[in-house]
Amino acid sequence: MLPMTGAQLAAALGATSGPTGAFTGEVRIDSRAVQPGDLFVALPGERVDGHDYVPAVLEAGAYGCVVSRDVPGQYVVADPLVALQSLGREVMAADQPLTFGVTGSSGKTSTKDLLAQVLAGFGETLAPVGSFNNEVGLPLTATQRTPSTAYAVFEYSARGIGHIAFLCGLVRPDVAVVLNVGSAHVGEFGSRENIAVAKGELVEAARRRVVLNADDPLVIGMAARTERPITTYGTGQDAAVRATDVRLDEDGRPSFRVNGEPVRLQLAGEHQVSNALAVVAALSGEVTDDLPRIADLLGQARPVSRWRMEVSERPDGVTVVNDAYNANPESMRAALKTLAVMSRGKTRRTWAVLGQMGELGDDARDAHMDLGRFVVRLDVSRLVVIGSEAGGIHAGAVLEGSWGEESVHVDDAEAALALLRAELQPGDVVLVKASRSVGLERLAAALLGDAR
Repeated sequence: MLPMTGAQLAAALGATSGPTGAFTGEVRIDSRAVQPGDLFVALPGERVDGHDYVPAVLEAGAYGCVVSRDVPGQYVVADPLVALQSLGREVMAADQPLTFGVTGSSGKTSTKDLLAQVLAGFGETLAPVGSFNNEVGLPLTATQRTPSTAYAVFEYSARGIGHIAFLCGLVRPDVAVVLNVGSAHVGEFGSRENIAVAKGELVEAARRRVVLNADDPLVIGMAARTERPITTYGTGQDAAVRATDVRLDEDGRPSFRVNGEPVRLQLAGEHQVSNALAVVAALSGEVTDDLPRIADLLGQARPVSRWRMEVSERPDGVTVVNDAYNANPESMRAALKTLAVMSRGKTRRTWAVLGQMGELGDDARDAHMDLGRFVVRLDVSRLVVIGSEAGGIHAGAVLEGSWGEESVHVDDAEAALALLRAELQPGDVVLVKASRSVGLERLAAALLGDAR
């Protein structure tokens, strides 16, 4: 974090008093991560209250704690979360580094990771690992800024209209990047049009430039919501940053040309092409227009955040594709298309192990049945559907009519694991994917642990 005196820290937190010495540590909300010299923010949670761990973190050498109870010598505030947000805003406000904001129904974290890795080739870059993209994670990430931070990349998520506008009030992006408007959380928003209203709040907040996906009509429609310069990307003729000659190798990794410059990614999935285009468009006119340099850095990028098209091969030749972090109809189709490609030119069986897609509202059953039909049309070898909420996937596959016993519906992840352990063969490729609440990353970890 930026060095602060105790008085400066108190003022940023909205506290009247607290520790007085110089603060040069990190801000933590997890008591287990606190190191000597760190500041612990005691947030109340659904299961635990951070205040219960204040004595332990002080004993461990913490610089101090932000609390809403009267703890002598600590930063006492009305609301520790509001104090954290205020601190994040203050840290970023002074001579803000060039800041990129990314939003979209899917692909936010993968694009953020790509953008951060490319920017790191030009200067010190601040970006969260994983999806720290809400009212807690975003300001917590902001506190990690250092005096030498040249660039910052943040994700902006929303579960309702006004959420992104609030986050932009904490950290306002210089460059706003909107990836897509899909079906994720449509059950909460009511329609894709409402999702577009929420995502467009990032466009309205941009200080310098807006980057829009020209392949998505709801995204390109956001152009009317800003007077900032706009850079478009996509596969159509009208896109300023355009991909052509897209191909996937036998491991599902794409190669393509962006405005004529060849790019080869180390990430799995055709959808990564669109993410890479967004990165090129975001840098254009702001950081560099050196396409060969950007292409080289894109080619060096590796997966950073866990459980997103994480490809691992066991010693027995079984490949596990762990994409279990989250799921919606668009990301499911993208992952399944990659799975189908990974069997191309080889005698490899493909397994789709799928669970529920959450927060789809009234569209949930139709969306799951459509996905089951899609699996069949891709000629995936075996489908394992987990849980009653995902039953529509199995029903859709069976009703498609071209399969026999290839689709199986099981009660839980344990039953799916038992089936896979009994039937997997060397060379098989297994995709594991569902909404985060299903927790299928544990199934993927068990499959990899079997080989060890």
